[in-house]
Amino acid sequence: MSAAHYEALFGDASRAGVYHLPHGNTDSLLAGAAAADCVVLRVDLAAARNRGDMLAAIARDLRFPEWFGQNWDALTDCLLDMGWLPATAYLIILEHCDGIHGRAESDFVTLMQTFQNAAQTWREDDVPFWCLVDMQADGIAWLPTIAQPD
Repeated sequence: MSAAHYEALFGDASRAGVYHLPHGNTDSLLAGAAAADCVVLRVDLAAARNRGDMLAAIARDLRFPEWFGQNWDALTDCLLDMGWLPATAYLIILEHCDGIHGRAESDFVTLMQTFQNAAQTWREDDVPFWCLVDMQADGIAWLPTIAQPD
């Protein structure tokens, strides 16, 4: 897909949510996100072995405030109030998710639901909030892929 396609997509809050990160080169995706004025944040989950590791990586890579409480409620609070990182749109890329998905599947599913709920809340304020999940295996069946150009 072209950078122009991604720019239009990432600027549209009504379509924002949690999706599989497309495989392959992400140059046009990142260029489109930049053109849509997205703050792009990458979270490396390669070393995450459990929920605590996963939340710590998210807090570190999303630059959460020190008061982050390392639990689901605190994650929700931080995702819904990104006051320390104001932007017109957000694109969060969760990298290397296969390992944590295999080791702590129920916690990973809770993470996906937390990001989806955050995207829905941001959508109500017309702020695009995207989360793209990097999985090399088959991924998660219920997690959609980004829409192709019309």
